[in-house]
Amino acid sequence: MRIVLAEDNALLREGISLLVKSAGHEIAGIAASGPEILPALLEHRPDIAVLDVRLPPTFRDEGLRAAIEAREHLPGLPVLVLSQYVEQAYAKELLETGAAGTGYLLKDRVGRVEEFLDALDRVAAGGAALDPEVVSQLMNKRDPLQSLTAREQEVLHLMAQGHDNLTIAAELVVTERAVNKHIGNIFRKLGLPTSDSGHRRVLAVLAYVNA
Repeated sequence: MRIVLAEDNALLREGISLLVKSAGHEIAGIAASGPEILPALLEHRPDIAVLDVRLPPTFRDEGLRAAIEAREHLPGLPVLVLSQYVEQAYAKELLETGAAGTGYLLKDRVGRVEEFLDALDRVAAGGAALDPEVVSQLMNKRDPLQSLTAREQEVLHLMAQGHDNLTIAAELVVTERAVNKHIGNIFRKLGLPTSDSGHRRVLAVLAYVNA
């Protein structure tokens, strides 16, 4: 996997580089500021971009802006955004650029090597990886999903993190069949298509965010 990494903290940048290289991936390009990101992405056309949200020169939302702009030039580019804190507006805006190949993790998740690498692989493959804390804050901020039961909201919470049905079943100590039923109810209540297309798991979160 070829990666373009945007991170201004030299120590963290080096740590992430060593981590992904140890997993057999390649750092194709590095950016240390917002204006450097798009040229690096256009030059290297990586399999995935790993971007810090706040970068020089203003340390506001350079990484997010670059991700949105990059997807205009490189449609479908998988993007994994890293942030020091949960920034609800940023998470919402990133999700609105496309459901497939989208990730938003808190930086402390990088220290959990297996979780970070799993999220990296999942997003690069077109899936989703949302930090549990991001999902919690988004779901606690507003309550447009009143039609969902408490159990269905628990399932949606785990779906948003990218877990498969078997993992969700184990987490909630229920059968996989029960999980399938809950997910079907979620899709029906949110008015999502019944086919398997469109990354419905992420669309379910989008339906919540955009409600």
